[in-house]
Amino acid sequence: MTPDTPPNRLDRPVDESYDHVLGPSDAEITLVEYGSYADPASRLAHERVAQMRSRFGNRLRYVFRHRPLTGSLIARQAAERVESVGDPARFWNMHVSLMALSDKLTEDDLHTMAASLDDEQGPGRNDLLLQAQARVDADVESAAASGVIITPTFFINNRRYDGPWDANSLSEAMLGSLGHVVHAAALDFAKWAPSTGILLLLATGIAIVLSNSPLGPDFNDFWEQRLGLAFGATEFNLSLRQWINDGLLVIFFLVVGLEIKREFTVGHLSNRQAAMLPIFAAIGGMVVPVLLYLILVPDGSTAESEGAWSRGWGVPMATDTAFAIALIVMMGRRVPIELRVFLTAAAIVDDIGAIIVVAVFYSGELHAVYLAAAAAIIALLALLNKGGVYRASPYVALGGALWVCVYASGIHATLSGIILALFIPTRPPPNLRALMMQADAILTAETQRGREVLRYGPSEPALEALDAIHDRLESPADRMLRHVAPRSSYVVLPLFALANAGVEVSTHVFSGHAPLIIGTTVALAIGKPLGFIAATAAAVRLSIATKPYGYSWRQLAGAGALAGIGFTMSLFIASEAFAIEADFAAVKIAIFAGSILSAVVGVAILWNARRDSDSH
Repeated sequence: MTPDTPPNRLDRPVDESYDHVLGPSDAEITLVEYGSYADPASRLAHERVAQMRSRFGNRLRYVFRHRPLTGSLIARQAAERVESVGDPARFWNMHVSLMALSDKLTEDDLHTMAASLDDEQGPGRNDLLLQAQARVDADVESAAASGVIITPTFFINNRRYDGPWDANSLSEAMLGSLGHVVHAAALDFAKWAPSTGILLLLATGIAIVLSNSPLGPDFNDFWEQRLGLAFGATEFNLSLRQWINDGLLVIFFLVVGLEIKREFTVGHLSNRQAAMLPIFAAIGGMVVPVLLYLILVPDGSTAESEGAWSRGWGVPMATDTAFAIALIVMMGRRVPIELRVFLTAAAIVDDIGAIIVVAVFYSGELHAVYLAAAAAIIALLALLNKGGVYRASPYVALGGALWVCVYASGIHATLSGIILALFIPTRPPPNLRALMMQADAILTAETQRGREVLRYGPSEPALEALDAIHDRLESPADRMLRHVAPRSSYVVLPLFALANAGVEVSTHVFSGHAPLIIGTTVALAIGKPLGFIAATAAAVRLSIATKPYGYSWRQLAGAGALAGIGFTMSLFIASEAFAIEADFAAVKIAIFAGSILSAVVGVAILWNARRDSDSH
């Protein structure tokens, strides 16, 4: 899933005729600060800015914008008083005076400032104050649009800087060191909501092109190379494709499990009334495609695949959330945020259904000994959870052992990721004020060590205490999801697409497989939206659920069409359902066709639905 993230680009470009600027207009570095005169952190940052201006000279242009502390009247009054001076030289003198205060900003400071300004500006004072209020309002709006949530916040060449405020870190960011440039580019790409879908699409395109090029046989042979371990006469080895499908994909299922857990505890599915509509939509979106598949696809129409096609009924029931959400995000304000929330929640329920289907219908022959070993490991995970063990390492170690046992038991190994996610512990929200006081006390004590702390850094006990505070800021489940989800989206899923999406497009793929291709395509492109609409309409009609006013029935149909983009989970189920390569190739063509058709229809419906609403 793609969480909403605040923007990280400067919303209002620097305007030297309007902004408060120090430094030449052609400087190679522009540093914009949103700060507050009542904020000790902003005053501390003022010293760092002075160091940077001294170090970089004419290479640096510094811009200050107001972002008074939220809820602080004195911070707002100070910003307006400074802004009302009019003359740039007077502004910077007042700015430096307030930022240089060693004590807390007080009413006396403002009264002193106001008295001097009243003496100088006389009867035109009220007009200047009104202009100053409008100017501060404009800066505050710009801060919000730029994703500013704390003061000070810096922007280096229009990009928000989220690193440490010390002089060395700021200098590295300003100079554009290789590490900072690579890190910034990676963050920009990851924060772009459609990035996961784009990367998956790129990996799929590469796999298809290579499969249909002279390198096709070598490309396929590459994924069939076997890797493993040997212990005497005993060996364990899998092909590269199996390592991805049965091994790496566990990370994807771990993320899915953590997201399911979050949605049912604090997310969109935690409220029973709000959850009913996406639950019904997901159920309808699973049942109708399966029924259509079973109606349209025979057991088998060739001698070599007789009876095998019916195993593929689980293929059209899945939704690829990455692609669906990417398309919704790319349409911007044409799609209500409520509809994205609805589709995300429905996709979570869809994932649950797909997981159950894989566990029950696509596992192999069961082995009791390994099942018992897996059960014992699950019991240990439960004990760790109940015992309040919050470190991730024991869970990761037991998760690895669980994967081995689940794989050997005959149940699909990727389900170990789901099981592990269920036992990664959550915690109540922390008392942030208490943690801040504790951290401040630790750092205050450390600074009293004088030169020693400046030379060697904080002591080991202090670092351990700060680590404990940092760990308490979020639950182990949230922390694992935050760290693992990007690896799933940007490494595991593209590798899965590369290893599985390749198909040789030729006439022999279609020969004898028309019912399979047509049935799968229809089940995805027609069955999904039909099931979505029918189930939600029934739920609303029976007063089981309520449709929000934020989106129309036509837009709901568009979301249902986008749910027909199966791809990742559909390919995964197909790889388990079809043992014959020709059948698997044919159903891949059908998945691509159904997903593309669903995307085109869904985008068209949502695009025109917004246009129609605008015209009315």
